[in-house]
Amino acid sequence: MKTYIVIGGSKGIGNAIVDLLLEQNKIINISRTKPENSHDNLTHYNCDILSDELPNIESADGLVYCPGSINLKPIGRFILDDFREDYEINVIGAVKAIQKYLNVIKNGDDPSIVLFSTVAAKLGMPFHASIAAAKSGVEGLVKSLGAELATSLRINAIAPTVTNTELAAKLLRNEKMIENITERHPMKKFLQPKDVAGMAEFLLSEKANSISGQVFEMDYGIVSFKI
Repeated sequence: MKTYIVIGGSKGIGNAIVDLLLEQNKIINISRTKPENSHDNLTHYNCDILSDELPNIESADGLVYCPGSINLKPIGRFILDDFREDYEINVIGAVKAIQKYLNVIKNGDDPSIVLFSTVAAKLGMPFHASIAAAKSGVEGLVKSLGAELATSLRINAIAPTVTNTELAAKLLRNEKMIENITERHPMKKFLQPKDVAGMAEFLLSEKANSISGQVFEMDYGIVSFKI
């Protein structure tokens, strides 16, 4: 049985990952609120990734960093603090977690780290300047650390399109918006949290032991296809 640290596993994609991994693995969840999941394999620490000291953990085989943001508006309405806040939660928080647990994870069984980007880092989308810039930083981190730590562990990122979570609720708040989002994707679908959790599970597993430094777009064709 492996042990995985999940940062931000109380809601959305993070909670779906916790739910998927719990039966076969020990999960250490670190978030501001406790997950609704109840299981003997689950340990929870209340913690704000940006302001609190992270708990000491003796052993783990992998880390999943889930916190993110969706801050969409025209460039003229952004203030510099919007960019700072998005960078803090998406990049600095991930760096803080990696630095804290790197030596622990390196000693794990087939150690692996999974971060999160967004399709907006590759697909130019209006009003996404702040989050696209921050998530591009995440992708750069994955490439650089993948090379730096190639003999010690694997690190990859998932770049989802719109996913049906509380974070994306404003984009899916009525039937017309859901229809528009669906039609924008060539495969006429958008993501559910369990879809993304399945990819995270794969990247953590030994089935992905040849894969590192990669960013996987889960996009229903919106980045790659023009139909």
